Amino acid sequence: MIKTIEGDFSVGSARLAVIASRFNWTIVDRLVSGAIDTLRRHAIPEANITLVKVPGAIELPLAAKKIVERGEVDGIVALGAVIKGATSHFDYVAGECAAGLAKVSYEYALPISFGVLTTENLEQAIERSGTKAGNKGADAAMSTLEMITLLRTL
Repeated sequence: MIKTIEGDFSVGSARLAVIASRFNWTIVDRLVSGAIDTLRRHAIPEANITLVKVPGAIELPLAAKKIVERGEVDGIVALGAVIKGATSHFDYVAGECAAGLAKVSYEYALPISFGVLTTENLEQAIERSGTKAGNKGADAAMSTLEMITLLRTL
């Protein structure tokens, strides 16, 4: 018989930070609402949720690192929206944001979910922030909760 280890969503008294980019705020605000609603629905008290706002997606990793260094959270939900334009700016911002968040997560062994939309256009971003493609902020919150319990088990 294969031994299987996986997380669930019963995190108990977890403390979480939601870090959100203000750039493309009309999209990101919907991701934040989805993430916080999901955390509340999984019995995370509002007193255990801290919302941190940063200027843009490129600032998410640095904020995550400072939050982790304080030792006051069990996981982070990182939210933003990087929408492709006519320049290569998209590639740099999206790539550096993803790599930076992954580095912080690995370095500190703390779950940091990547809820940063990287879309070709505004329509795709709208779809992923609460319409026909679901809410990726809610998905990121679920991922963080599951990883908290998985890491506790491991």
